[in-house]
Amino acid sequence: MSQHYPVFVKRDLDGFFGLFIDNLVQLLLIVFLCSGCGIPADSELLLNYILPGAALSILVGNLFYAWQAHRLARRENRADVTALPYGINTTSLIVFVVFVMQPVYDETGSGERAWQMGLIACLGSGLIELLGSLVAERFRRHTPRAALLSTLAGIAVAFIAMMFALQIYHRPLVAMLPLAVILVTYFARIRFPLGLPGGLVAVALGTLTAWLLTGIGAAWPGTPGWIAGEAMSATKLASAVDAGASFHAPRFVGDSLWALLSEPSQWLRHLSVIVPMGLFNVIGSLQNIESADAGGDRFDTGPSLAVNGLGTITAALFGSCFPTTIYIGHPGWKGLGARAGYSTLNGLVISIICLTGTVTLIGQAIPIDAGIAIVMWIGIVITAQAFQTTPKAHAPAVAIGLFPAIAAWGATLLTGGSGAFAVAGGSTLQELLAGDSGSASVSGFLVHGLLAMERGYIITCMVLAALSVCLIERKFLAAATWALVAAASAAGGLTHAYQLQGNNIDSLFAFAPLSDGAHGFRAHGIAIGYLLSAACFVLVGLYHSRVPSASSPDED
Repeated sequence: MSQHYPVFVKRDLDGFFGLFIDNLVQLLLIVFLCSGCGIPADSELLLNYILPGAALSILVGNLFYAWQAHRLARRENRADVTALPYGINTTSLIVFVVFVMQPVYDETGSGERAWQMGLIACLGSGLIELLGSLVAERFRRHTPRAALLSTLAGIAVAFIAMMFALQIYHRPLVAMLPLAVILVTYFARIRFPLGLPGGLVAVALGTLTAWLLTGIGAAWPGTPGWIAGEAMSATKLASAVDAGASFHAPRFVGDSLWALLSEPSQWLRHLSVIVPMGLFNVIGSLQNIESADAGGDRFDTGPSLAVNGLGTITAALFGSCFPTTIYIGHPGWKGLGARAGYSTLNGLVISIICLTGTVTLIGQAIPIDAGIAIVMWIGIVITAQAFQTTPKAHAPAVAIGLFPAIAAWGATLLTGGSGAFAVAGGSTLQELLAGDSGSASVSGFLVHGLLAMERGYIITCMVLAALSVCLIERKFLAAATWALVAAASAAGGLTHAYQLQGNNIDSLFAFAPLSDGAHGFRAHGIAIGYLLSAACFVLVGLYHSRVPSASSPDED
């Protein structure tokens, strides 16, 4: 009997609200984070390029994955196929802003330059995702899962969960009630009346609280700040309403991209962020496809990953700096009863919001604090997943892979802004290190060690976790191979090497000269350390192979 697969079912609304709220929070994050890179909410760059580019990439992907679900349903004669969830990549969004766009803006003071470099990062990530669709399975087979997930976990705990945990405690009366709703929804797995999505309830309560606090502050001038909070602006909201919606068509920016690509000296230093993030996006998407397979929906791996990459490339070519990805959570949407309609509806609604510029209006009506608990939860889940989905014996490898990312977070505090937070007496980090033998510290933390671990930390996370897994499994030659990869990365300046000008830190590749007046560190000593480690692993492996009576991992 032929099964009818409808375009839309009632439970698609449940899936739509969950995916829509998640995507909406990403858009609000874009507006919020770009403002710190010289791209304010009412700027031409945001309204005419970034948001329309994001709309096009989201629409292309959502429509494809909905079509893919219909195709699978016809092929297998089923009516219960759920489309892969898709949207802006939260991790890449934050990492590209913090490690690509923000440093460029701090260095040049140009929001346009920061935007252009963000486009390069997005394009690079998309190309890696597209090419990765051809080799993803092979790469995954040769890289321990702990190595990949611990890297993501390090980014998640330091730059996603921690960043927004601080924001929650900064505005507790607005942000903590939504946090409680999110924890009840996703930890206790409690469903709300009428099937309302927890994300929607959280954002609604946070928004209501923010406006009530604003009303209290307006009614009783002099109300303590901890009660009134940071007031919403009825005037700005009214202005946004009066401005209405205006259509902003996507604009092709390939010429600008090509002009910047012709200046490799401007973007090569960011490869240590772009390349690993592109690889992790490939693997993360592959794992999400596998998750859907485990839930009964076997989608073709190659086309799924290829369109994922094409969506990101589309974003870059039309002005968005932010990669898209196949989301985690397919089993959750399937459990809600969503099919393909939720994906189509999400793509259409998000596109309308972006193309009409109404995300600015939404930003005036909904405080970012009302939705950050959702993003914090994503960071928590990514971190937990690194421990939950790897073998129990590999937990120490996951843990050691967190350290470079945490160091990178600390280095961001040191080098961000004026650097006054880090350096006492008005000295810059460059002056502190240039006039010191290497023992300079801040609150007991060695500055040089922190900066050296921060450079190319994404690669360092992966390598440390990978060789640790190999050692846990007593694959000594494999561990030595990873140590050689680390040595080559350090010697080439992809990791650990850096140069300082004032409080601005930059990469120092082996083929690049030191900038005039800068304090530089080439990581030759660290590279030698990795080589000695590789030799140690080889020797231990040879010894272990000749001593069969040595205890096995299970006996230790």
